Order: sequence, then C-alpha cells, then structure tokens
Amino acid sequence: MGSRYDDELWELVPEDPGPPAAQLVDFVRGLGRVERALDLGCGDARLTAELDAAQLTAADVSRVALERARRRLADAELVELEPDAPLPFGDGAFDLVLTAETAEHVRDLQLFLSEVRRVLVPGGRLALTTPASAPLVRPGDPFSPHLRRFTSGSLRRVLDDLGFDVQSLRRRSGSLLALATR
Repeated sequence: MGSRYDDELWELVPEDPGPPAAQLVDFVRGLGRVERALDLGCGDARLTAELDAAQLTAADVSRVALERARRRLADAELVELEPDAPLPFGDGAFDLVLTAETAEHVRDLQLFLSEVRRVLVPGGRLALTTPASAPLVRPGDPFSPHLRRFTSGSLRRVLDDLGFDVQSLRRRSGSLLALATR
C-alpha cells in the first residue's frame, strides 16, 4: 500500500520545513467553513490544518507524510491511498476537496480528477493549487517529481473537460489557484 517513491521524497523534506506559502494559506482560509472536507494529497498537513471543517479527512500516498500529518491533526481521519487507484470513499462523501500542490505529481490525472468529482456532493467544491508555468517554458529539472506543468489555460481545459464548472482561476505568486464546482 502507499508509495515507496513518495515516502523517499518525504524523507528528504525537513521535519519542520517552515510555514506554507502565504498565497496558499490565504486561499485555504478563504474557503470558509464546510461540513465535510477532504485534503487529497495532504502531505504533512501544514495546509490541511488551515481548513475549517466539522469533519476532516486527510489522505496521501506517503506513509511518511501521514505520520507527520498525524502530529498536526489530532481530530482528522487519516487515510493512506494507493497510487493510481480509485479513492476509498463513497460517492458524494465530501462538500469540499482540497488538492494543494498535488496534481502536478499525479500520473493518472484523469482518474484523479474523476475520482474527486465522484466523491464530491452535487454542487461540492474543488479547491486546487498547482505551480504556475509560463506558456513557453524551458525544460525543467529532470529529477523533479513534477510530472506535468500547467498554465491557466491548460488547467481550465482539464477541469472543463472533466466536468467541473470553474468558478475562479487566478495566478498569484507563482501558483495557480482554482476553485470549481461539481
């Protein structure tokens, strides 16, 4: 279960890497209060801790990341995921799914976003952040764990194609911040 590759990456991250980027914290705090939220790709939960939810679930493919998340999230349900597999949650289980700095790492993006759509209630919200790329970019670091890059246009197309209604999509301090509904 889980991902040894992602565990190895998380072992390289300091135990206390400092606060998350301000634009990401502002985005998450701006989501407001929800009943049931899922942070998909929660990592060490530095952003998850900013969510305001009555019921909070944090999920990741890395056992190392989830062990770190457990120290920050006393009341959340933590779930270890299988990479490239359907999510282990029922249809319409969440009002909000946050996926912050995760989509660029996912091998099967279509499955990932289709599963997000499935676990959201009708009218539920997807809050997605990813590093912003310029339309024309030089080749990146060949050892980067990022599998893809997004521009505003490419991210909007992906979300539209997978049945999301994009409510807002903006670039701020090197990040794309998208809010879409199911």
